[in-house]
Order: sequence, then C-alpha cells, then structure tokens
Amino acid sequence: MGNDWVTDAVARPGGPPRQIPFADLGALTREVRVEVDAGFARVLDSGRFIGGELVDRFEEEWRASCGTAHAVGVGNGTDALQMVLRALGIGPGDDVVVPTNTFVATAEAVVLAGATPRFADVSPATLLLTPAALEAALTPRTRAVVVVHLYGQMADMDALTRVARAAGVPIVEDAAQAHGGTWRGRPAGSLGHAGCFSFYPGKNLGAFGDAGAVVTDDADLARRVRSMRDHGRSDGSHHEHALLGTNSRLDALQAVVLSAKLPRLAGWTDARRRLAGHYRARLQGSPARLVDEMPHAGHAYHLLVARVPARERVRRGLHEAGIETGLHYPTPCHLLAPYEDYRHGPLPVAERTAREIVSLPMFPHMATEQVDRVCTTLQELIVAEADSDVA
Repeated sequence: MGNDWVTDAVARPGGPPRQIPFADLGALTREVRVEVDAGFARVLDSGRFIGGELVDRFEEEWRASCGTAHAVGVGNGTDALQMVLRALGIGPGDDVVVPTNTFVATAEAVVLAGATPRFADVSPATLLLTPAALEAALTPRTRAVVVVHLYGQMADMDALTRVARAAGVPIVEDAAQAHGGTWRGRPAGSLGHAGCFSFYPGKNLGAFGDAGAVVTDDADLARRVRSMRDHGRSDGSHHEHALLGTNSRLDALQAVVLSAKLPRLAGWTDARRRLAGHYRARLQGSPARLVDEMPHAGHAYHLLVARVPARERVRRGLHEAGIETGLHYPTPCHLLAPYEDYRHGPLPVAERTAREIVSLPMFPHMATEQVDRVCTTLQELIVAEADSDVA
C-alpha cells in the first residue's frame, strides 16, 4: 500500500478508468503530515527515541479512548498477545482457544508463549467465534480464549463471556482490526481481561511502522507486560530483571504518529461505516454476499469482505478492471503447515468460506462513485461467470 495509488474513479479523457486501490495510506498521511513533522522534530531535538514523554502521552490517550485503566505500548500486535498470555501464567501444557480464520499471528502468539492453540470454527454469517463453537473447543486444559474481532467487528462478547466464565477462563481480545469498534457502546479491548492491538500501517489507527498496545483494567497484568516489554526489568531499575522479558518497546516516533491520528479515528470510522452502508445498498440481493453485521456491534470496517462464487476468476476480473482486492485469509490457521500438529478435526465453515471470501476496497477517503464502480464491476463479473458455467 503506497502513496502513489490513484484514488480517483473518473476516467481519463481517452483512457481507461483510473485504478481503485485496496487502501490509500497517502490520504491519511497528508491529513497529519504537519503535526507529525513537528512531533518528529521534537523527538530529534530531545534525543529520546524509545519511551519517554511522548510514549506516555499516547498510552494515556489510548487508555482513555478504550475506556480502560491501563494501556501499555509495545512493539507490535503479536508481541501484545504473546506477552498477555505469558503475563496470565499461560504456557506449556495449556490450551488456548483461537478461531481458525484469523491472521496467523493470533495462533503464532499462543505457540510462542509455549501453549497449544485449540482451533475453533466460526459463524457462517459473521465469520466470528460463537458461544457454541467456543464450547465445542474447550478442553480440560483450556486456560484462555482469544476472541478475534475479525474485519473490525466485535464478536458477541456477552454470550462469549458467559461461556468463558462458566469454564473459568479469561478472554483476551485480539482487537488488531477493531480500532474504533464497539459492543453495546463499549470500545474494543475493554470487555475482556485484556485487549491487544496492532498499529501496523494499514490498520484503522496505523503507525509509520510496527507498533502495538495492550489495554486492561488489571493493574498487575499491566505492570507485568510493562516489565516484559523491556527485558523484564523491575520498576525503576536498569539492571534488575525480575521477569523473563523481551525487547518490545514502543518508539517515540511511532507514538507521535499515533497521537496525531487518534483524534481523527472517529471521523475516519464514520466514513468507513457510510461507505459500507453504500456497499450494502448496492449489493443487496446480489450473489456477492457481504459478511453480516452483528446486532449491538459498532463495526469499524477495517475490511469490507464479501463471499463470491468463482472467487479467483472474479478477483482476476476486478484486477483487470483496475480494482485492487485482498484476501483475509485464504487458508485457515489449522491448515497451515506449522500448525499441523494442532489439528483436531475439520472446521467446515472456516474451510468453506476461505475459498469464497474477497476483501473489497475500503478506506476513509474513498468516494461513493468508486464504491459504485466496484459493485457494478463485481456484479457483472459474477453474472458472466454464471453464464459461462451454464454454457
């Protein structure tokens, strides 16, 4: 995703329509460029590149935005998940339930913490973890469940929390795609024992490199993660290491970017929701079925995902029409080679939908005319595929 993508859907005189990118980070950067330049200058003048006042400032801003008591900036979202699991005392011999249709980092973090991922299937309508799927995946060794708020939509946290409490296990929210998402008005990250965020550049709140955060109301968990991100150092000590830690500190330069973008997140999220509404209106009754919206969930629309027949041929046709798409994700985690030893049977919904899903262009500065063009082209391609199958 680069700044040279053209986001104008209007045809050039005498030429083909301009490309519609999958995302446009350049427009987001232009909005914050002046503030970021000033903040970078401040960092350069101070010489404090890791931690410090600017990181503290962003942590306070993000804590308040998520409605939690604590926020701890870390190096990336994968580290956030891994350190939370370890801070909860989870490791070898423990199972952690994970929906299989997630980015591999979710399962990766479980394995890196020394635990065993127990993969679960998902709802065919929302592609989110359900209470029934969670119950089916629980084992006597289960010590936590990672609930993934896939594509920016929060799962049914009320029902999942009831199941998790009955099993005596904490919920860790993988909110890496859910910045700005809500469940019954409460922000992503604030309903589980801890919430883990990635600020990878393409996220709804993205840095200019890798960055992440943990949010929680548990003061001891926050203290442990804060120590673990800095080689396990004890509070106030440079040479005393009380915990097994790692190097996963948030850079001041990234904190500058995140603080500049955060006040705009709500507006950008509203724009995504308006665009999603236009997509839904245009594709209503179409063979291209958008993933359902959950009641009570304020979808942040990090991704706009449809299920389509003949996915690869349709996607190729969109590419030829100058429309970029993505795949999130083409192979469920339990079918990936490094996770063969963790398979415990088929997960039919995730396996079937992985062959059908396609992520359509979605970014706050997208024009409704671009949405119209995507929908028209998509529907034409699906009809053409159906006609060719009949022939």
